[in-house]
Amino acid sequence: MGLPSSSLAPRRIVCLTEETTEWLYLLGEQDRIAGISGYTVRPRRAREEKPKVSAFLSAKIDKILALQPDCVFGFSDLQADIASQLVRHGVQVTIFNQRSVQDIFSMLYQVAAIVGRAEKGLELLRGMRERLDAIAAEAAKLPRRPRVFFEEWDEPPISCIRWVSELVGIAGGDDCFPELAKQPLGKDRIVADADEIVRRNPDIVVGSWCGKKFRPERVAARPGWDAVNAVRDQQLFEVKSADILQPGPAALTDGVEQLHRIVKQWSERHG
Repeated sequence: MGLPSSSLAPRRIVCLTEETTEWLYLLGEQDRIAGISGYTVRPRRAREEKPKVSAFLSAKIDKILALQPDCVFGFSDLQADIASQLVRHGVQVTIFNQRSVQDIFSMLYQVAAIVGRAEKGLELLRGMRERLDAIAAEAAKLPRRPRVFFEEWDEPPISCIRWVSELVGIAGGDDCFPELAKQPLGKDRIVADADEIVRRNPDIVVGSWCGKKFRPERVAARPGWDAVNAVRDQQLFEVKSADILQPGPAALTDGVEQLHRIVKQWSERHG
């Protein structure tokens, strides 16, 4: 008799970012989670049930070690220092570096496979992919595509990362700064000349200020922005960072749905 895959999977997992926590809950494998990021808000119950052991760039190494994890999941080179400290203490660490929509799907499948739920993961991923395809098909029928400036930070203005740019496209809009979306680091997506945003004249501005509340009145009051279509037409919106800047289930579901509603309303009004 073969071994069940779930018996070979890690039993105690620490998630240093929110997306793997949310995914494990969706897979029904939340009992494997031993610790989470303090920034986790999805699902809400995780904050009540799980110890918080990390921020984004720092972690309580002693607290993580005390949890005796079989595996730690992290994200990107920004958590390399945390990872190296844990590896030196003999902890297995898996750092994902997903930057595109396809990367996110791949990461989610890998996590599902690691915990012995590959089939359940594929079932959920198929549902997400089908919905993205449906949104893209609906967007293709819109009478006009708006130019969208998605702002991750305001001072200085930082344009969106690749998966967000791709989701803007799926939702029916065109990213104003597609060339910056290719840059993985925020510092490389700074719009060096803020007047360039005015020149590209976005029809819609979406703000997601990394945990800080978006202030549309501040955007509208920027020098020269009174001539921008988005300001003139009051098309300034917030999508919370937990819903779109988390490269996991949230962005592929709630995040893109919000973008699509914003774009669809604009297109129906301006078509």
